[in-house]
Amino acid sequence: MSKNETTTEPVAEKPIGSPEAFADAAECLKTLAHPVRLRMVQLLLFGRYTVGEIAKDCGIPDNVASDHLRLMQRCGFFTSEREGRRVYYRVAEPHLASLMNCIESKFLPEASKNAG
Repeated sequence: MSKNETTTEPVAEKPIGSPEAFADAAECLKTLAHPVRLRMVQLLLFGRYTVGEIAKDCGIPDNVASDHLRLMQRCGFFTSEREGRRVYYRVAEPHLASLMNCIESKFLPEASKNAG
């Protein structure tokens, strides 16, 4: 092949999407990007909890926990249900489990050791 000849390699297809298409995802990921909220996700992946239970586990006041939960609920991550005077939160977005798995294996390596 001479210097002036070029080879044409097959071009791999690009994934669909654009920066604009990821705007909602970016907003929700920003919402997740908080240590207390990540702990809330981790906790709620194991079951349903009240605001008070979540607040106690996270070491924050109930009203602060409520604010965090409301933000997460707005992104569709959590849902709530009232039983009498108590409101229970649970995970509504099943993909959070995969995301939390990734985060735990990267930042909590001891968690993956204990899981195996």
